[in-house]
Amino acid sequence: MRRRQLLFLRDALIYTFTAFGGPQAHISILLREFVEKRRYITEQELMELNALAQILPGPSSTQTLIGIAWKVGGLRLAIVTFLIWIFPSAAIMCMAAISYKMFLTHSRFTEILRFVQPIAVGIVAYATYTFASKFLKTKVTTMLAIGALIATLILQNAYAFPILVLLGGIISSALETQPQESELRVSLFANVNPNKVAYFIGILLAFAALGAVINQTSPFSLPIRLFENFYRNGILIFGGGQVLVPLMYTEFVEVKHYLSNSEFLSGFALQQALPGPTFSFTSFIGSISLGNKGYSIGGQIMGSIVAVIGINLPGLILILFIVPFWEDLKKITRIRNSLSGISAVAVGFMATALILLVRPFGINWMAYGLMAGSFCLLYFTKIKTPIVIIIGVVLGLIF
Repeated sequence: MRRRQLLFLRDALIYTFTAFGGPQAHISILLREFVEKRRYITEQELMELNALAQILPGPSSTQTLIGIAWKVGGLRLAIVTFLIWIFPSAAIMCMAAISYKMFLTHSRFTEILRFVQPIAVGIVAYATYTFASKFLKTKVTTMLAIGALIATLILQNAYAFPILVLLGGIISSALETQPQESELRVSLFANVNPNKVAYFIGILLAFAALGAVINQTSPFSLPIRLFENFYRNGILIFGGGQVLVPLMYTEFVEVKHYLSNSEFLSGFALQQALPGPTFSFTSFIGSISLGNKGYSIGGQIMGSIVAVIGINLPGLILILFIVPFWEDLKKITRIRNSLSGISAVAVGFMATALILLVRPFGINWMAYGLMAGSFCLLYFTKIKTPIVIIIGVVLGLIF
């Protein structure tokens, strides 16, 4: 058994450095390497874990991998696997954030970024289109997406997100669930430990309260508030990294001004060229945010750690709590029916972010052309996202 767990950790490490392309590509690698080759779990178990990750908020690729680890070796193996999966890309993003200001003083680096950043917006546009075509199939979901778009553009407030997500889920669940299906709720809540639910919500409320109470001049105020920001977003993100980016942009760039549009897009472009979880992008945001507030390198590392733990903790807690009674959970039609509304609202968030990202282009037609070009490459060809980013870097080096 111990040998099997060590073998699993080795395979998880290899997977960490080869998992390019986002959740869709990740699941195909897991199917090939962890199911067909190693037989850690069955294909049916993998599909169920992936479906569970889609239902829950948080990083779907991370949750699926952690679920496999839990089935192979329990809680300890799941935690070690999580650290192996998240650390490499998060560390690279942290180092990139620390060195960003230094590189920015070189004019050549700035010239390269002027090509990469519009391409990154094109990637967001492609993700928005893909999500819209997948989830906006009824009049209700379309109206929910439009409503979320309008509301977030008008309100420009981070606390609009949880309200809109909740409303989207309630509306779709109410419209799509038949009365007799609600009887199944008892079987789910009979298996839920109320103490665990209380701990989950309590972490969020405790850090939100600390961030509000501690004096703004305290060196610990911003890290605590950052943790609350990332933890709260970790609860709200349904759909993985594609939804993470617009939420982060709206809150940290447009609302709180912790980092600039240029910094955000540069970090996003770098993350897209790396293997591993999209949620490691938060490492860059946390580090840059504290760096822009005058924190030292040690403070920036702390910002990176706070961001990565905060954004991943809700999904990690949920997957480890829920996997043991997944057989009951997947019977709850009301939960499943709420997903269409939640996904529609997420599409609205993505469209909002796209509008905000395009706005700084002004009359820069070259930026619009690069954005459209990257969208077309992803839509009409089989070229992967990292290659599109590399094309932008090459263009910057040539021109």
